[in-house]
Amino acid sequence: MPARGLILGIESSCDETAAAVVQRGSRTLSSVVASQIATHARYGGVVPELASREHLRAIVPVVRAALAQANVTLADLDAIAVTSGPGLAGALLVGITYAKALAFAQNLPLIAVNHLEGHIHAVLLNERSLPDGQRSPDSEPALALVVSGGHTHLYLARPANGSWTYTLVGRTLDDAAGEAFDKVAKLLGLGYPGGPWIDSLALHGNPHAVPFSFSQIKPKLHLAGKPPRTKAARTVPIANLDPRFLFSFSGIKTAVLRYVQLHNLRPEAESRRDALFTGPAAPGNSNRSVNSLPGAPGPASGTWESKKPTTHKPPTTQADALALCSPQTLDLIASFQHAVVGDLMKKTFAAAESLAVRRILITGGVAANRELRLRFTAEAARRNLRVAFPTLALSTDNAAMIAAAAWPKLQSHDFAPTNLSASPSLALGL
Repeated sequence: MPARGLILGIESSCDETAAAVVQRGSRTLSSVVASQIATHARYGGVVPELASREHLRAIVPVVRAALAQANVTLADLDAIAVTSGPGLAGALLVGITYAKALAFAQNLPLIAVNHLEGHIHAVLLNERSLPDGQRSPDSEPALALVVSGGHTHLYLARPANGSWTYTLVGRTLDDAAGEAFDKVAKLLGLGYPGGPWIDSLALHGNPHAVPFSFSQIKPKLHLAGKPPRTKAARTVPIANLDPRFLFSFSGIKTAVLRYVQLHNLRPEAESRRDALFTGPAAPGNSNRSVNSLPGAPGPASGTWESKKPTTHKPPTTQADALALCSPQTLDLIASFQHAVVGDLMKKTFAAAESLAVRRILITGGVAANRELRLRFTAEAARRNLRVAFPTLALSTDNAAMIAAAAWPKLQSHDFAPTNLSASPSLALGL
């Protein structure tokens, strides 16, 4: 048994460079996140090459800051954990390469963690910090909804010999829910990431003004159980999953586009995009940029700095955007969010009923959504089910969740091989 149970977690799967020190999977001693939002906002989405370069700039100062914040040194650690996938290949390799070098230099075990499992442990980490009467025991199975910009997955998570096993129950066949938020926000001339903007502006619209709906997903007989040719459907044949628990968000994204075209809202969106100026971050995002970290290098050199980004100019505050949104646009935003949250609820609670589980874990970036938390909490109470969320800071990508997920692996000596590399399409569970 490790003396102190200290694990340094490193996360670099997409556009956040993060490091954290967590003790025994339950006590967070530090958590540092360097955000790349200012870099990618100009392009309306994550640019993989830029993400990799930003990770290279940030990884050293972020890890140093996490160790300093925890008041520990590398010699105090019992293991190093790193995200091995899924994610952007170049971004993952930055974190993996640095973690491998640290582990080799300090003669520490290296633990590979699936990013999706990390998100699930973000909820468990938060629950373990609660008083005994307010948390569910880790011995109880749970249905986990991982919903973010890159993922919308349902898992049956079951404890087994101090660790966890995962069975995929449902997933998106195309866009993830968070991706739909981002693309709709971009269509409407709002900032990146789109989720916080949609969530804040939806408060000012009528969620029942536009009757969006989701059609039932049916098995594709001509595929004979093979995955369809979509970016999010690379694992587990469709025939193995219940169609009731499959998601699809490309349709509602197209429906929003058609509504904008039909009601001539595009000029308003273009005017909003032109009138508002680029801001440092989306509302509610408190992650520090790499330039604010001690020991951070200056701006990266390279020809990409001279490339002209798109003319995407997101607002800096909710008031800026609100002043330029017509009542019809606000109704559209509110109706879109209401429909997406409703679909997530419908399929999650249907799966919980089918699997006879009494505990639901909601995690991922979209788990920070205000309406989602309120409606899931109310429906769970009505059904006499327990629902848990991570803190807002643990909802988005972070390294504390990676270190927490690594604790059971450290106890069972489940270490990464020396040839560990990035797995961009890494699956979780059976």
